[in-house]
Amino acid sequence: MVVASFAMVSQAMAADLKVGYVQVDKILQEAPQTAESGKKLEKEFSPRSQDLDRMQKQIKDLETSLDKDSLTLSENDRRNKERDVSNLKIEFQRKQRELREDVNLRKNEELGALQDRINKAVTEVAKTEGYDLVIYGGVAFASPKIDLTSKVLQSLGKK
Repeated sequence: MVVASFAMVSQAMAADLKVGYVQVDKILQEAPQTAESGKKLEKEFSPRSQDLDRMQKQIKDLETSLDKDSLTLSENDRRNKERDVSNLKIEFQRKQRELREDVNLRKNEELGALQDRINKAVTEVAKTEGYDLVIYGGVAFASPKIDLTSKVLQSLGKK
């Protein structure tokens, strides 16, 4: 009798439970903030990237010049130029590594800020629509009728 009454209570509670699902990957791809973030990062790191491009061209030009003039240069001059090219390559690799690290750091910062905005939008939609549970992340299967992704994207578009 106790088991039967527990089963009826749990069925009644389940009938009143409103569940929703949000596709994280779709939101990260389609949210307007994602494109804004990408443009912001590109603008922020463009000067350093262009500097690296110029440096790479300079290295290539120096190597070409060294190959072309190697027969006419004295041994000492040739070694000096080779050392200069080698030092420039080392500096290029250092700057390239630093840029990559800085870009990754900023991407993570931007992603964290975007995730905060997404979480707020999910919460807003869930409260507005009266959801008891919203699953946000990895799910093997979710019916399209409980998918809130488009509503969350719409909410993000307003901001």
